[in-house]
Amino acid sequence: MGEQLKFPKPIHVTKPKLPKFEEYTDKIKDIWENNWLTNDGPLHEEFKTNLKDYLGASEVELFTNGHLALELALKTLEVKGEIITTPFTFASTIHAIKNTGFRTVFCDIESNTFNIDVKQIEQLITEKTRAIVAVHVFGNPCDVVELDRISRDYGIPLIYDAAHAFGVKVDGNYIGEYGDVSMFSMHATKVFHSIEGGVLCYKRKDLTKLLKALKNFGITSSETVDYIGINAKMNEFQAAMGLVNLKEIDQDILKRKEVYHLYEKHLSEIPGINLVRINRNVQHNYSYFPILLENLNMRDYLNEVLKEYNLFTRKYFYPLCNDFGCYSFNSNETPVAVYVSDRILALPMYSELTSDEVKQICTIIKIVLEDYHVQDNNRMTNQVGELSNEPV
Repeated sequence: MGEQLKFPKPIHVTKPKLPKFEEYTDKIKDIWENNWLTNDGPLHEEFKTNLKDYLGASEVELFTNGHLALELALKTLEVKGEIITTPFTFASTIHAIKNTGFRTVFCDIESNTFNIDVKQIEQLITEKTRAIVAVHVFGNPCDVVELDRISRDYGIPLIYDAAHAFGVKVDGNYIGEYGDVSMFSMHATKVFHSIEGGVLCYKRKDLTKLLKALKNFGITSSETVDYIGINAKMNEFQAAMGLVNLKEIDQDILKRKEVYHLYEKHLSEIPGINLVRINRNVQHNYSYFPILLENLNMRDYLNEVLKEYNLFTRKYFYPLCNDFGCYSFNSNETPVAVYVSDRILALPMYSELTSDEVKQICTIIKIVLEDYHVQDNNRMTNQVGELSNEPV
């Protein structure tokens, strides 16, 4: 049965979306004609305009990747101090905070959305708090209304790591219009990509000059360098890929939606699996399909055995950022995040998954979990037997 269900080729947790080869090569012909490879080239500017329209943003700026975009967003904060954020995120979020000289203060997460728990934020705010960095985990929006309220009441900038949330809307509003700044990642494995790339959406027009300088070594004119900047400029090849992919993004998200609902249909009745629900007021991008298992042992068992079927999942996010060896934090202070991190598993999710492949994945998961329960019951029976044989 196992060999019959095994995939002939690996099914990975993500798969980069590539346009038709001819469409991309046709687009990059402009680069040879212009002989312009980077530094705000014509494709860069066209891509920027198109993204601004698609994301419904007041202002946008492009970067070579999402991580550096987030770092530079944080560099616009004038005074160093503490930043409140979540431990249930990719390493980039925390590294960006540390690399820009801020101290990280971790807030626990909500058990249903996996996003930062807005009910706990205010108790962490001190006179040293300089910003809140909230993450739209798996593309599921944070409580943007309450976060905006906290930001206003305390006069604290609100920055969103929206790496997963490209194209998402809440109550019909573009997700990038919430908060002071939102960062979207356009890494190859994301819903939408430009090979690599990052976008900052923001409202303050005065940030444009600063961000342009910061991503270009701090240069403000041919003879002046007014800031300590870095090289974070997007090149023309990235912009070309983005322009081509942007034409197909809506259709791609619709295909992801079909895959998402197929997973829901086939996994909802399997014991031991909890699914993340999407709020009705959210227009989602279906970037990931995470499931929550009963415990860490079940999660790890499933993750390992699936590999025998040429099926690869990911413990995303595990370990928590406040358990990283490069930091000295205490994850005991965020128990909900620990609980989720010990049980989370991201299943393969991309638009090119067929309905038959999704059904096969779900069948394999059901078989593997049934085997796990059998083995677990045997272990418990053996333990009881050993205890009954102990001398009184």
